[in-house]
This record gives sequence, C-alpha cells and structure tokens, in this order.
Amino acid sequence: MNHVGLVGRTTKDMELRHLSEGRVRAYFIIAANRPFKNSEGKVDADFVQCVAWGRTAELMAKYCGKGSLIGIKGRLQSRSYVNRENQKVYTMEVQTEDVQFYSLKAPGEAEKFQTPSPIPEDFVLPEQETKLVHQP
Repeated sequence: MNHVGLVGRTTKDMELRHLSEGRVRAYFIIAANRPFKNSEGKVDADFVQCVAWGRTAELMAKYCGKGSLIGIKGRLQSRSYVNRENQKVYTMEVQTEDVQFYSLKAPGEAEKFQTPSPIPEDFVLPEQETKLVHQP
C-alpha cells in the first residue's frame, strides 16, 4: 500500500511546465509541521518534494502562491538521475493525486489571503423558513 497525505504550506509560487504531447507538470515543495516540538521548544517542519500533473497542476499554478496552505493526497515515487558531475542521484517525491485548498495566496501576491465570506446571522435554510410556504 502506498498512500501519502500531507497538509502544509507551499514554499514558493508554482512553476507550470508544458511538456510534449500536451502534458502539464508542476513541481512544488510543501513545508509540513512536525506534530511535536524540538529540544528548543520550537516546531520543526519537513520539506517534501511533490509533483502534480494535468488539471491538478493547472489549478495549483492558478490558485497557489508561496505560503498557500494546502492538503494533498498521493503516493510516494522514487527515481534516479545522473547529475552534471556524473553522479547518480536518488530522489523521492509525492505524486499528487488530489489537492484541497485551505487558505490561498494568489501567485505573486505576498500576503493576500482568500477567505470565504462569513455566513450572515439571519441566514435560514429554505425548509426552515415558514414564510416561504405559500398556501392558497
């Protein structure tokens, strides 16, 4: 079984890459806080490399900027490549299959959060409103 779920903040604006055959990819890193404090009383974070493909990548590039709080579900995938020094490098990343947007920062806008508008105090569901029922 290979399932990963993370909630954290993106470390930079998404960069969308258009590949051959119309494929789209976005690489990003999530900073996920650890559930405990270190010896200095501070919460450390793990920085996890992730990749999204297709429509998920497009939506993330459109709505996620540096510092966006998101949740992702996916799977771990390892790969290797040869770097410029001709050394084999191994890496592991999360292949993102689903994303939840919790608090967003539009790309390029440092501190503008998009939050839902509050529900008005006088809000009533239609089935709870007796005045809406018309009797002839």
